[in-house]
Amino acid sequence: MSESAIAIKQIKHMLGMQDAMNNRISDTWREDNYEWYRAIWVECAEMLDHHGWKWWKHQQCDVAQVQLELVDIFHFGLALCLMNEDDIERIAEQLAEQMNQPSEHTDFKLALEQLSGAALTNKAFDGVSFAACMRLMDMDLDELFRQYVGKNTLNFFRQDHGYKAGTYIKVWHGKEDNEVLAELISSLDTSSDDFQSNVYQGLKDAYPA
Repeated sequence: MSESAIAIKQIKHMLGMQDAMNNRISDTWREDNYEWYRAIWVECAEMLDHHGWKWWKHQQCDVAQVQLELVDIFHFGLALCLMNEDDIERIAEQLAEQMNQPSEHTDFKLALEQLSGAALTNKAFDGVSFAACMRLMDMDLDELFRQYVGKNTLNFFRQDHGYKAGTYIKVWHGKEDNEVLAELISSLDTSSDDFQSNVYQGLKDAYPA
């Protein structure tokens, strides 16, 4: 399978997961017209604090946290694309093409401002600038896929185990569920067709209840 075909396959899988999660929250989510674009630019602003932007004080970039924030933004970006287009195949092809385009950005802050600007001005998700942000944080599509599937699956697991009712257990044997997830997905094969179900089963096996 070519690199382009793999990218389209991974993006299609993530689009399907995003659609399922959105429907889990509201089966009329497309008609509800949630402001996904606003979630993108707000996350962009919050992410700068993890990256560092204040020239008057010493700051150190928290790469792992910035990557997590990029994953959250991708959730919103996929939702925005799905709200505007029904054809998942077409969305995946368009995003794969955008995210493969070269970028002249060498400053993460400028790439992030371009991503935020597209959300603010056009209420759109800019795959080109998003991919530039990824590259500048040493994040490729495989890593995005790994973290996205993991976080999305954890969100489903939380819903299935009382998150909305307030009975969900967040700390598992001294570790927060996000930490358990990070350890779990690092031990699994992302290329496996069963990756998502293996993540869910791993979470189920580790859950303390």
